[in-house]
Amino acid sequence: MKPITLKEIATSCSGQLFGDENINVTSIVTDSRQVKSGTMFAAIKGERVDGHRFIEQCINSGAVCALVEDKPQIDCNYILVDSTLTALKKIAEYYRSLFSIPFIGITGSVGKTSTKEMISSVLSQKFSVHKTQGNFNNELGVPLTLFGLEESHEIAVIEMGISGFSEMTRLATMVRPDISVITNIGYCHLENLIDLDGVLKAKTEMLEFLNPNGRMFFCGDDEKLYTVKEHNGIKTNFYGFDNKNEYKAQIIETDLLKGILCRLHLKSGVIECTVPSVESHMVSNAMCAAAIGEHLGMTLEQIKCGIESYKTVGSRSNVIRKADITLIDDCYNANPTSVRASVSSLAKFEGRKVAVIGDMKELGKNENELHFDTGKFIKDKGIDVVVAVGELCKHLFDGADKNGYYFETVEECCDNITHIIKKGDTVLVKASHSMHFDKIVEKLDNHFE
Repeated sequence: MKPITLKEIATSCSGQLFGDENINVTSIVTDSRQVKSGTMFAAIKGERVDGHRFIEQCINSGAVCALVEDKPQIDCNYILVDSTLTALKKIAEYYRSLFSIPFIGITGSVGKTSTKEMISSVLSQKFSVHKTQGNFNNELGVPLTLFGLEESHEIAVIEMGISGFSEMTRLATMVRPDISVITNIGYCHLENLIDLDGVLKAKTEMLEFLNPNGRMFFCGDDEKLYTVKEHNGIKTNFYGFDNKNEYKAQIIETDLLKGILCRLHLKSGVIECTVPSVESHMVSNAMCAAAIGEHLGMTLEQIKCGIESYKTVGSRSNVIRKADITLIDDCYNANPTSVRASVSSLAKFEGRKVAVIGDMKELGKNENELHFDTGKFIKDKGIDVVVAVGELCKHLFDGADKNGYYFETVEECCDNITHIIKKGDTVLVKASHSMHFDKIVEKLDNHFE
């Protein structure tokens, strides 16, 4: 973080400063374990833990100030605000304004993180890139991500995730993107967003904060996104597989060991490269990254190198090749759109194919029907065995014609899964994050050689 003074911080968030206004802050954290010399500790009142309890510990560890809602019980520099979280967002908005580098804002129902990683992999071939780490894509994570910007960074790639209306407005107010990326509009958070039109409306709130001279890169294969041809005079750049897209990707061959050989058609030429993934949507993500790289002045060779250097993160389409089975760990999250994409990839593998699928949360009033339809899709794709887990997945199991096994809980599945999976199987494990399907992945990973 480039140094900013307590006066700047207090002014940006309309807080009351008690202490030396000229002291410099070189990091802002909400986790007391991350405090170091020069840190401002933001005390947040959470559901389980009140950060105000750790102020003394943080000051003793080198913190130069505390951002608080209540006056500290010890003598220290502090800034008093009504809401620490609101203040953090105001401070982040100010801190972002200190940078004139390109900011890329990424959202979508599926593939935000993988697209962020692909874009970052490409751009890092030429630029010093700052990117969102982990799942820091919400109203607390985005400010903390912005505070990680250093003067040495040349580009920022910021992921933004939402679950309701107006959230994107609050995130985009901080990020102020120069380039907006939307990967797709899918069935997620429907308990708040109602339907696909609601999802589109919520995601495109970002565009109100786009640089007037900015660019938009949307997946044109998505029917809803393709309706957004322009915004405030800025023409949309569409990418994808369909011929109607300005930036078109073509799959040449899929090698389940090496990845997908493809061609990416840019304005300056054609790139033939191998995307290190078995998921076809990663080719679309690569097309997006290539288009942005070209826009930012990168050579075709730099773009190709960045695409082929891509690495998956966390439990997202992570193919674990064991001696006995092939395990596809995709249990970070799930909705009907992402499950269909993962099942389509599973269907490409040789041998017996097993889909271990858990409840998909936050789908609103049509959740039962959406689970049933997903089960039917799995059946139609010719998946050999379905292992459905969770209350909602009763409907998915019905949709798949009960072709396999149903378990009420993850624990019950873990007790039985090693008896179901056989040597030579390819196994997809996918569910909403709250289902804790990492336990199933760990069980299979430890059991099979």
